[in-house]
Amino acid sequence: MIDTKKIVDAAEEKLRDTDMFVVGCKCSPSNEIELLIDSDTSVSIDACVELSRAIEADLDREEEDFSLTVASAGIGSELKDIRQLRKLAGGSVEVLLLTGEKIIARLDEVDEMGVTLSYEEKQLVEGKKRKQTVTVTRTFRFDEIKSTREYLDFK
Repeated sequence: MIDTKKIVDAAEEKLRDTDMFVVGCKCSPSNEIELLIDSDTSVSIDACVELSRAIEADLDREEEDFSLTVASAGIGSELKDIRQLRKLAGGSVEVLLLTGEKIIARLDEVDEMGVTLSYEEKQLVEGKKRKQTVTVTRTFRFDEIKSTREYLDFK
């Protein structure tokens, strides 16, 4: 099986001095490699093809046969890198906490420790009989979050 670290290192070397970066790399037991990249702006198909060819040139098919797919992290895919989160600051995200709670919120801030989210929640307000909808702003550490995805509202 091909070492994914070798693929990631080669990709990072090729992407140096660009606004693109590696998000993840998976390799199946049958050497089907999937490399996901993203960018601070956008990723073109040509950039994926160019990177794929550059990595393939570094690997030896005589040593081990493989299939390499280089793709852009798509809309709705899990956000795994802090740069992806920073790109979405001000936008809507869906956050699944380790407790199982799902929050759809506006991503206000991102730092090295976690994210700050603003969302609406029904809470008991003093002097009111029913719960009222209030805007809550909370900070969550990355170790409290299971996954984060861009939220697209089609309404």
